[in-house]
Amino acid sequence: MVHRICGRVAGAGVRVADLPLGGVQVWLDDAGDRWRHYHRMARELRLAGWHTETGPDRLLLLGWSSVCLSHRARMLGAALSGRLADFDRTAFTAVMAATRLLHDGFPAQDLAAEVEARCRHLLRWPERLADLDGLQRTSSLEPMRLRLAQVAGLEAKVGRRCGEHLALAAKVARMVAGGAMPAAAPAGGPRARHAGRTAERAGLGQRAGLTERMVCASVPNLALSAVTAR
Repeated sequence: MVHRICGRVAGAGVRVADLPLGGVQVWLDDAGDRWRHYHRMARELRLAGWHTETGPDRLLLLGWSSVCLSHRARMLGAALSGRLADFDRTAFTAVMAATRLLHDGFPAQDLAAEVEARCRHLLRWPERLADLDGLQRTSSLEPMRLRLAQVAGLEAKVGRRCGEHLALAAKVARMVAGGAMPAAAPAGGPRARHAGRTAERAGLGQRAGLTERMVCASVPNLALSAVTAR
């Protein structure tokens, strides 16, 4: 688990070993820029809820920290009310990424998976939650158990919200690959009315929200362009 987190941050060459009295130590084979990597790894480990200490040649992880778990709870709450509440940003990111990939000749059948993977990386929390997947978090101290339960509840909410963002990104990518709507036009014009019908056909509901309207107005209608060209 620790190796997974540190490897994601620092890349290859991460070594992890148990300490005699509990906890683990982490060090890098590569001496280049070691100090920066140690601090980046320590930041991610503290965000996971562990107390860490950074030495000149290794990083020590010494168990759960109430302060670090409280910080994780704050960060999870901030993500829910901040970036993970902004579905329009995810839709816009997916439109731009999918359009660029298609322009560069990326296979249309693989577009949704690639766009979803890029959005997963940008959201950051899917990777952070995956780092701790399967970890049994327990403590002999009742206050610590309560804090761990609070964090687990917030993680479940963040995981569900991330899933909604990734599902939206994949849907947008499929719309781009299949053709959706010409460029935006003034409200009430033929293109705007066609955008609404496109949203309904795409399964986005009869009353499309801002995200869906933006997607329908932004995605080039590749199929329509092909017909016009013929």
